[in-house]
Amino acid sequence: MTSDTADIPLCVRCSRSRKTCCQVSEIYCGAADKQRIAEYTGRTDFYTFVVAEGDWAPGDDDPPWRDLAFRPDGSRRILARRADGDCTFLGSAGCTLPMETRPLICRLYPFDYDHQGLRPQLSHHCPTQLMKPGETLLGALDMTREVAERWRAQLYRELELERDDEDRADLRPAQ
Repeated sequence: MTSDTADIPLCVRCSRSRKTCCQVSEIYCGAADKQRIAEYTGRTDFYTFVVAEGDWAPGDDDPPWRDLAFRPDGSRRILARRADGDCTFLGSAGCTLPMETRPLICRLYPFDYDHQGLRPQLSHHCPTQLMKPGETLLGALDMTREVAERWRAQLYRELELERDDEDRADLRPAQ
């Protein structure tokens, strides 16, 4: 890495070297995420529902996630993509949303987690070869496990808000 690129954030360095999580991942957009983004952008056209397949399909290892993030048809609300496949909020310098507005899924990356807590290992998809000598992945991303755990706990609390969301009549009792 040259000194010219050393001051560029890791996510931007990543985007210059390969497709990023913002380009290849289906980003779950919870009911509270949807509200935060709509309030910030004044838009409501930034999400869609898609049927999850493969690694994204609901499993039995995380019941709150399976039961609340997914509709009966196996679909879930995700951030929309542009024609080129990029997240609608991906700009030339990374995400165009402020950190407190981004979906909790985005804030949590590269942590893996479930309803019980953060997993010990970080995701292996971040390009650690682009880090500065001696730099840690969490240091490069300016993250801590404590902050990630707060966001994880918030994500699971906010999953409950799906029950009252206008897009999720399947979670409300029949009247």
